[in-house]
Amino acid sequence: MLDTCKLKSACNLPFVYNKKKINTAGTSNADVPLADPGMYQLDITLRRGQSLAARDRGGTSDPYVKFKIGGKEVFRSKIIHKNLNPVWEEKACILVEHLREPLYIKVFDYDFGLQDDFMGSAFLDLTQLELNRPTDVTLTLKDPHFPDHYLGIILLSIILTPKEGEHRDVTMLMRKSWKRSSKFQTQSLRLSDVHRKSQLWRGIVSITLIEGRDLKAMDSNGLSDPYVKFRLGHQKYKSKIMPKTLNPQWREQFDFHLYEEKGGIIDITAWDKDAGKRDDFIGRCQVDLSALSREQTHKLELQLEEGEGHLVLLVTLTASATVSISDLSISSLEDQKEREEILRRYSPLRIFHNLKDVGFLQVKVIRAEGLMVADVTGKSDPFCVVELNNDRLLTHTVYKNLNPEWNKIFTFNIKDIHSVLEVTVYDEDRDRSADFLGKVAIPLLSIQNGEQKAYVLKNKQLTGPTKGVIYLEIDVIFNAVKASLRTLIPKEQKYIEEENRLSKQLLLRNFIRMKRCVMVLVNAAYYVNSCFDWDSPPRSLAAFVVVEDMLEDEEEEDDKDDKDSEKKGFINKIYAIQEVCISVQNILDEVASFGERIKNTFNWTVPFLSWLAIVALCVFTVILYFIPLRYIVLVWGINKFTKKLRSPYAIDNNELLDFLSRVPSDVQLVQYQELKPDTSHSPCKRKKNNLG
Repeated sequence: MLDTCKLKSACNLPFVYNKKKINTAGTSNADVPLADPGMYQLDITLRRGQSLAARDRGGTSDPYVKFKIGGKEVFRSKIIHKNLNPVWEEKACILVEHLREPLYIKVFDYDFGLQDDFMGSAFLDLTQLELNRPTDVTLTLKDPHFPDHYLGIILLSIILTPKEGEHRDVTMLMRKSWKRSSKFQTQSLRLSDVHRKSQLWRGIVSITLIEGRDLKAMDSNGLSDPYVKFRLGHQKYKSKIMPKTLNPQWREQFDFHLYEEKGGIIDITAWDKDAGKRDDFIGRCQVDLSALSREQTHKLELQLEEGEGHLVLLVTLTASATVSISDLSISSLEDQKEREEILRRYSPLRIFHNLKDVGFLQVKVIRAEGLMVADVTGKSDPFCVVELNNDRLLTHTVYKNLNPEWNKIFTFNIKDIHSVLEVTVYDEDRDRSADFLGKVAIPLLSIQNGEQKAYVLKNKQLTGPTKGVIYLEIDVIFNAVKASLRTLIPKEQKYIEEENRLSKQLLLRNFIRMKRCVMVLVNAAYYVNSCFDWDSPPRSLAAFVVVEDMLEDEEEEDDKDDKDSEKKGFINKIYAIQEVCISVQNILDEVASFGERIKNTFNWTVPFLSWLAIVALCVFTVILYFIPLRYIVLVWGINKFTKKLRSPYAIDNNELLDFLSRVPSDVQLVQYQELKPDTSHSPCKRKKNNLG
């Protein structure tokens, strides 16, 4: 990805306002010098848009703009909500290597949780710009599939300035290893500094969404169903929905990566959930991270603009954890001093030092073989994305190759030993999103250190194989005590997951899983009933002794919420039915997963968790032997009732449920299962056979 810099902070070039106007990115009498300086600085001011296309149901859009050069995104504007004539007035400073690649401008309508809608595109031929002269540019947006449709215009101001060659290595923004290769260009095999810096975050922004106060009523009953969206750059998070309240209590915690040293702006919007129609906008606010001090928790009460009410947040900025990208020749664990330092950091003696730092992960992405063909040329342009929870790094692209070699090393900080490492291979495309080629999911606890393995790539759902294998070598070092303690706190949620959609196949699968769990309970009931029939006298006698103390009758009352008797159109009813089906689908999945996790705990599916449960039971038994139960219950009750007094903004959790959330369900076990590679189709195998 190409770096951008703010003009006011990084580019102090004088503006000369004898401007020349360009109505379309086509002709100009600009002279391009024959002596190519090798690097140009492109100062762009994104002014505004006019008469943009409506993409939302309300007849508006939430537009934002992307700039691309050479197929790579170099700038992304902020989102202007519900406006077809947006005013951005954003400035960017872009360094380009040559002027042969045009500047592509693409406009999208932002849809949270869904694919953003295309609103039109245009391009600007950089060779037609005059050097060192401000130029006003008006670009007409077009859709290649519907060239006759009018989609509005985008207004820019641009200055093109040649740069000296001495800045080339320092400020190269377009990595050679990421550019589309030509027959005269060789691929850079060594990862550049810019490649590393563009991906590695400089800090962590920890955000706790506490509550909302006096929010605006958006429903006819005088209430709302509020939720909150957060955005920092490309990172997004959506809170859970709190039904029928104007003073919601969320108590949710999540982390963003901080890529800029000076901080950044977190855009926050509050919404009211509406079934069957577009959600209502409640208000927005922003957090300027550059105004907050590091290593300190800040309580913020933010007034919602364009609406009513407040949001209460806790924001903490901390230094970045251990994360790096390097070439295969530079390995932390192969250096004896670095390895000893890492082992010392996670030794049993450092149990209470930074409990969030559980372990160290090193991933060597070596190569892939036999990948799927994604381009019309019969080849692919593969690159690899390595993810651990919300930490995401990627390799360079190897162009026109079905057997790419990356030879890169990635290191991550482990916050939860029960996390799953996901490695996904994509095909890079110039003018659209990358094509999926394959994926593997590897639980950290299943990794065998230092072993190079061939993993068969799977489909997006991880339920079956696709074409190709990827060779990885992974090492995990962690502190077992820290990992055990972290098991009893809430699991980190991935905030880039897609929202659940209705699927007949998924609904049927969840129903079968639920039925299987119910049958276990039915069989247990038959077993209990056999005790009363005295099929086995010793068993029945034992049951007779304990049944008096354990038998309790419980009654459950079903509370049904009163629904508004509003008339809805046919489409709204269809949406409402669809949302009910999705809710049923999700509930079936949660209940079935809960039963499967209990079963898998006793089946020793994850030995670490089963041993942890046994150790916890043994410790509790010893405590009961020395301390009467009433004292334990008393201490537990005091702790529970005073928790809010001692820590008013603590996030509620249940240790038992947090433990079970780490145990994989049967569906996850299928996703994590390794497939055996077919060696008969390996290119290396075929080469050996040909030589023989």
